[in-house]
Amino acid sequence: MSGGWAGHLIIAPILLPLVAGAALLLLKEKRRTAKRGIALGTTAALVLLSVLLLTRVARAGFAGDPATLVYRIGNWPAPFGIVLVLDWLSALMLVLTSCVGLAALIYAATRWDQAGPRFHTLFLFQLMGLNGAFLTGDLFNLFVFFEVLLAASFGLLLHGSSKARIKAALHYVALNVATSLLFLIGAALIYGVTGTLNMAHLVLQVAAVSDQDLPMLQAGMAILSVAFLVKAGMWPLGFWLPRTYAAAAPPVAALFTILSKVGVYAVLRVPLLLFGAEISRTAGAAQQWLFFGGVCTIAFGIIGVLAARRLSRIAGYSLTISAGTLLAAVGAGEGSVLAGALFYLVSSTLGVAAFYLLIELVERRDAATAVGGEPVFDDEYVGLMPIEQESEVGVVIPASVAILGGGFAFCVLLIAGLPPLSGFLAKFAMIDGLLDLRDTVGAPVWWLIGLIVGSGLATLIATTRAGIDLIWAPSERPQPALRVTELLPVGLLLGICFALTIFAGPAMRYMERTSQSLGDRHGYVEAVLGPEAAGR
Repeated sequence: MSGGWAGHLIIAPILLPLVAGAALLLLKEKRRTAKRGIALGTTAALVLLSVLLLTRVARAGFAGDPATLVYRIGNWPAPFGIVLVLDWLSALMLVLTSCVGLAALIYAATRWDQAGPRFHTLFLFQLMGLNGAFLTGDLFNLFVFFEVLLAASFGLLLHGSSKARIKAALHYVALNVATSLLFLIGAALIYGVTGTLNMAHLVLQVAAVSDQDLPMLQAGMAILSVAFLVKAGMWPLGFWLPRTYAAAAPPVAALFTILSKVGVYAVLRVPLLLFGAEISRTAGAAQQWLFFGGVCTIAFGIIGVLAARRLSRIAGYSLTISAGTLLAAVGAGEGSVLAGALFYLVSSTLGVAAFYLLIELVERRDAATAVGGEPVFDDEYVGLMPIEQESEVGVVIPASVAILGGGFAFCVLLIAGLPPLSGFLAKFAMIDGLLDLRDTVGAPVWWLIGLIVGSGLATLIATTRAGIDLIWAPSERPQPALRVTELLPVGLLLGICFALTIFAGPAMRYMERTSQSLGDRHGYVEAVLGPEAAGR
């Protein structure tokens, strides 16, 4: 990157939430206004920063200049030093993370951040871990940021307590600790064969692996892929996802929609970068397994959506369907399908995040959704206003049922992929790309197309059934009290989806360039290691 302050922008998405989160630990919990202001200001700054970084990548790329920007920490050259890499995909994920994070934090600031101490610190550390995972250029630091994610998400999952959350959190942390062990074993095997964990350097070393060491490399990649797929929520490894997300507080569940995408990002980044066209030599039938695993995940999600009776479970299984669709699209391995999948990744994440926030508003009349219990970490918690006490304070929006019904219908159209919104455009782009593969892939392409269409129908049936019961059925219960600050984050996420629909052309061109960049191994290596290393 260029010199001066602008050259340090890449590291800012990691440093900014880290410093702000640490500073919040110095403030007592009673200073809620100050803590909220710092956290909201930091997250808003992350939105502006990520948009600026995406704009720089897009301008450079569409102008024909190198779009991959590298930041060498301590100015140590790769592969000896730590590098952060910003390209088309990582810039996209930074914007998506910051937008979802800002919406979730605004919603939490209305009352949910009072259910326990250190909420804002954990929230900012979660954003730091997400941004670091998307920016890191080596496998070891990807593991480090995965662990930051695990620690912060465990604390956020326990936020507000309750038996359901504690049970889900214990299962969640046990599974993820085992996944971390797999990650370490896989990375160790890869390092033992290649002598490096820098991803750009691995591109060169993998191509030079001898036939004698190839089984060790394949074993390392297989173990590493299992860790990624657990994070992504692929069946049968993703059984934990719907139950865990349903137990979380609404703003936490909304932020968690990004967590499963970290696994998808890792699948997109590592195998496609390291192996590319040589995947048949190094990974055998990995793409086929990924394709069929994604198909099975979609089928599992469809069954779960139809069987679910609570909106939170429907949202969790919708995330499972989303993960399966993305993994199957990656397994298809074609640029046109990947471009549609990236568009779908953004649309589905925003739609499900908005749905999680809307669920609490829709079900507010149900006593089962109230936050109860004492916080697990109860130090410095004396004097905080209980959530139930403050929930009636604020500006009440008239015609709340009409507002909720409209937002609910918008979310359903997005998640189900019905016209004319961005969810439909994304699925249409994927199906169009899959039709081009029908002669080479054969019948499995039609299975995937049928499941993509069927998942939308199943989601429509399940959400309509629940919506009739909770919103449109006659009831003598009073209308729920809504506040502007609760509707604002939902409107923000849905507004971004609406903008994606209006500006689908430019957005799709960006996704196409992103899918092309995933196969540009030479450009990535040249940006990180220099032209001499890339020319070897």
